[in-house]
Amino acid sequence: MMIISFLLTSWILSWFRFDELFIQALKEIFNKKVTIASYYFIFFCIGAIGDIVLFFKGNNITNLFS
Repeated sequence: MMIISFLLTSWILSWFRFDELFIQALKEIFNKKVTIASYYFIFFCIGAIGDIVLFFKGNNITNLFS
């Protein structure tokens, strides 16, 4: 569920051109070619890590909101 939340967040942030800022920052830091796919992939990975942490802690999304 966190994966979807992070991807949705990245999509909403792209409306405000955050994706361009993020891509430019990564290009300057790592001196590599970075695309919009990398932007979404990073948000996907953050969401996946969050889901894995919640899984191993025994929490799920219903416990977070109750």
